[in-house]
Amino acid sequence: MRNWKNLTAIILVTICCVSFSSQEKPVRLYLIGDSTMADYTGDYDPGKDYMETRYPLTGWGQVFQEFMVSDSLPQLEKLVKTDSIFVDNRARGGRSTRTFFQEGRWRSVYENLKPGDLVLMQFGHNDAAENKPERYVDIEGYKEFLRLYVQQTRDKNAIPVILTPVARNYPWENARLENVHGEYYQAARDVAAEMQVLMIDLNRLSMDYFSEKGRDYVTANYFMNLPAEKYTAYPEGLSDNTHFQPEGAKAVAQLVFNAMKNLEVN
Repeated sequence: MRNWKNLTAIILVTICCVSFSSQEKPVRLYLIGDSTMADYTGDYDPGKDYMETRYPLTGWGQVFQEFMVSDSLPQLEKLVKTDSIFVDNRARGGRSTRTFFQEGRWRSVYENLKPGDLVLMQFGHNDAAENKPERYVDIEGYKEFLRLYVQQTRDKNAIPVILTPVARNYPWENARLENVHGEYYQAARDVAAEMQVLMIDLNRLSMDYFSEKGRDYVTANYFMNLPAEKYTAYPEGLSDNTHFQPEGAKAVAQLVFNAMKNLEVN
């Protein structure tokens, strides 16, 4: 009987060890970009209460962790095989490809990248701001910084993904939302093709989806168009057709997650 007990114990230990060793290493998914992607909770504004100073402002990256639950991860198996993904959101309002690099924000990502990690990069809103020279980056500069982020991600054996910039809520023509990002939209696509890097055409996806929902609906429910006296942070209301309310942020995050299902690492 004692021998049987010993054998059972050995078998259980062996099973546990095999099970532990077969688990995939957790993957860190970095988000780098601008205010439409940012997470405004936590220490984004140190010492300030998000609910009182920012809410309902919500970047789509702020809600992205909700999509990375264990039951959903098998849908991403062509891109990454893991049983755990942690979303590390480094996006920051007002940043272009250039200022994100110059402020050392990319360095802090690069130094911590591990093989198999993911880097989703979405810029363009601020790069195109010619009236704000502290942010502005011309088309060639925009391309060059995207190339840098892609190459340095690859240098760490991590996986870069370029996202075209998410749509703003204008211009509308014949009940359809059109491209507001000018040449920056195509520039992101060009770099993805040139470097054969994975791409999510978020501009096109969001233009199409917002058009399906309709201008009135997305204006009231997706973007930061707020009535007066409803939210503590905006007592006079707000008219903002760039940034998202929670419903809009979740809709965009869903578009990104759905697109990730079709990405495949060769």
